[in-house]
Amino acid sequence: MYQKMLLPLDGSELAEESLSYAKGIAGRLGLEVILLHVAAKGQAESPMHRAYLDQVGERLRRALADMPAAAGGRRATVRGEVVAGYAADEILRCAGDMEVDLVLMATHGRSGVSRWVLGSVADKVLRSAAQPVLLIRAGVPRDAAYDTWSAPKLLLPLDGSELAELVLPHVECMTSREHGMAAQIVLAGICEPLVLPPATTPETGVNWGAVADEYLAKCRKSSEKYLTGVQKKLGDAGLQATVDILDGDPASAIIDYATKKQVNLIVMATHGRSGIGRWAYGSVAQKVLHGASSPILLVRPPSSPSIAPKIVASLRNLPPR
Repeated sequence: MYQKMLLPLDGSELAEESLSYAKGIAGRLGLEVILLHVAAKGQAESPMHRAYLDQVGERLRRALADMPAAAGGRRATVRGEVVAGYAADEILRCAGDMEVDLVLMATHGRSGVSRWVLGSVADKVLRSAAQPVLLIRAGVPRDAAYDTWSAPKLLLPLDGSELAELVLPHVECMTSREHGMAAQIVLAGICEPLVLPPATTPETGVNWGAVADEYLAKCRKSSEKYLTGVQKKLGDAGLQATVDILDGDPASAIIDYATKKQVNLIVMATHGRSGIGRWAYGSVAQKVLHGASSPILLVRPPSSPSIAPKIVASLRNLPPR
């Protein structure tokens, strides 16, 4: 599924924190890693930029040399490209022209888990990239980096929509045991409480508190049934997954769970509506980006609404391994 990874670097130590993720993912999957440095206009030919990429590239090659070959004997390769222009524009252009399958970026942000301030470059790439984007917050502790993961915990918030389920093949690709990863996958459904009048309305005699409790009970039951079906599909593909139903505002519930359970990676679709919770992934994903400290893999569904259901249907009909 993945063949090429684009890794933009701006020369800072913070951006280079993404190298451990590049090593882990590229090494396990046997990818071609393209290191991209965007120089100011007219400076692309400067030896300084090429020397920087050569130095980082050699460091990554040495790290990859210690890893076993990927499935099929494939080994990761590394090359560097220097281009000139505006960073976000060139990252998007190169991602398309080079036909990459994944963009990996580190974001400059404040420490702590209450706020994640995305840089303008990462924000523009997120909004416009057709490829999945893996974002890691600068300052992640060294022992939480990707190349130290043995059994990472992945959180997949799903709202019951077919668009949201497009993240599943990406999770399967990145965590398959044949790639040396024994992941803990958590399928999360979120039930939003009803906004209701006071507990009992004298005029009607309706106990709204009981109505709200009944609604949440039905939502949890429906969500669990749906997620259990997804769990079985992942099990047929050789992946172990658990189901957890969360209550509350979707973004807040995702952030709180990821923090308390020390989730290594959150995987989400960037937009999509309908399904059990009927929550819009665009706004939820944006809030999660600004509030979570865990790395986040964002998958953008196809632009044509007629394509997504066909992809999901084909995935659902795949025979068990």
